[in-house]
Amino acid sequence: MSYFVGIDVGASTTKSVIIDEHKEIISYSVNNSGADFKAAADQAFQKSLEKAKKEISSESLVVATGYGRKNVPFADTTKTEISCHAKGSFYYFPHAHTLIDIGGQDSKIIKVNDAGKRTGFKMNRKCAAGTGAFLEEISNRLQIKIDKLNGLAEKSKKNIQIGSYCTVFTATEILTRIREGVEVEDLVKGIFGSVIKRALEMDPLEGNIVMSGGVVAYNPFLIIMFERRLDRKIFIPPLPQITGAFGAALFALEIKGGRNA
Repeated sequence: MSYFVGIDVGASTTKSVIIDEHKEIISYSVNNSGADFKAAADQAFQKSLEKAKKEISSESLVVATGYGRKNVPFADTTKTEISCHAKGSFYYFPHAHTLIDIGGQDSKIIKVNDAGKRTGFKMNRKCAAGTGAFLEEISNRLQIKIDKLNGLAEKSKKNIQIGSYCTVFTATEILTRIREGVEVEDLVKGIFGSVIKRALEMDPLEGNIVMSGGVVAYNPFLIIMFERRLDRKIFIPPLPQITGAFGAALFALEIKGGRNA
């Protein structure tokens, strides 16, 4: 059986997904991108191969996407991250929707129509506000491990507004709130709220809403807060952090099918 691989080289993490001819995920891996995208892509690919316990034959095909997609020499071709995220999202939710992807260094809002085609997108790349890097910096300032943020936000009983979007200004505002005696869990919930406000200001959220990305994968309470804010259900892919890599693997399958047609 042939296998199809998607490699998503993001600014923060690199993801590798292997699927079969039936579009089933055989294995996947996630590791830090670091300063060497080529090495990160190779490491992610090798880890996914080891987990799959499969040999990738010459009949298989690799598609690279993401910020560092040009740094994957073993890829057969590349696709933009916008196209791959739309592809992966539409596979699970085959109807018109707005995809919000919150990654390590950027946020994306992608509009997808009923045919699965991308009709528009907005990206937040000039500033890390509202991204995983933003949450990581805040966790460092608060001296709290980033994987503890979600649990703290869940405990909060108050709604604290954080007015700043900029990471530097937000850190200053947090210090002021701490001096005022605001509890840490309330501060974290307020930070989650600022992530939501940032997404809402990027582009109008039309139709059904889908969310993906590492921030979504590790902070389920953020989704609950978003649903309360919008007063509607938000749809989440089974593995939200690898949506782009999965979409790249789907493109690999399509390309292979086209060659065999």
